[in-house]
Amino acid sequence: MWIVYALASAGFAGATSILAKVGIRDCDSHVITALRTGVVLVFSWLMVLITGAQAGLADLTGRTLLFLTLSGLATGASWLCYFKALQLGPVAKVAAVDKSSTVLTILLAALLLSEELTPWKCAAVALIAAGTLLMLDLKPEAASQGKDGYGWLACAALSAVFAALTSILAKLGLQGVDSNLATALRTGVVLLMAWGMVFVTGKAKMAKLVRGRSLLFTALSGIATGSSWLCYYKALQMGPASAVAPIDKLSILITVAFARVFLGERLSRKALAGLAVLTAGTLLTLL
Repeated sequence: MWIVYALASAGFAGATSILAKVGIRDCDSHVITALRTGVVLVFSWLMVLITGAQAGLADLTGRTLLFLTLSGLATGASWLCYFKALQLGPVAKVAAVDKSSTVLTILLAALLLSEELTPWKCAAVALIAAGTLLMLDLKPEAASQGKDGYGWLACAALSAVFAALTSILAKLGLQGVDSNLATALRTGVVLLMAWGMVFVTGKAKMAKLVRGRSLLFTALSGIATGSSWLCYYKALQMGPASAVAPIDKLSILITVAFARVFLGERLSRKALAGLAVLTAGTLLTLL
């Protein structure tokens, strides 16, 4: 069943990027991140109440709370970087860099969780890294064009690092805890961090300017994220982190398809080849 949950997580995650890209236009990325995290928090606690998982609050240990908090902080940092990258760069390429967190997750799972690093997984790591580089299809002259240059690439790379840490820390914190409850608690940490960034950067007043279409797509993005998280952490609780994370990263296929249909983004032949290599590497991690 963990495979089913992981695939469902990938589907919702793929929709999240497109909905967020639409909602983030002409709005500050930190403000949008904070607003959509509020939607995810409501969605997460609703699932806790529906499943009766709140009964597990009394059984939480200090160790569990520590790792869930650390995981939430890593998630918050990843989101802030990811949505800034989405605001600055093309969805498909930002998603490709973000999905490279699979490589770090596999390596960290072997180092910290003692999960087996088989020859197949080593080959998968190489393919995912190669596919990501091909998908970027960076052109030297592009760095000097436009006001943002390759700023989105740096933000996307940081997002990938924090996303890898999120999976490992969450795996450690999920032991003996209902996944719905863990998701809700982590989201609370993310919300505090997101709004903290909004106030620290002096952008709190900009929240009132998010209306209409932007507010709608931000809310839909939050709902999609909440659904993805609930499925992802259920899969993470049931299956190995080094396999759950790669399946979830297949969301890039959905993201690329949606970006083409709804945003008109086209991939070059080189980037398409990279997508194929990245996908092959992701599937290879399951062997």
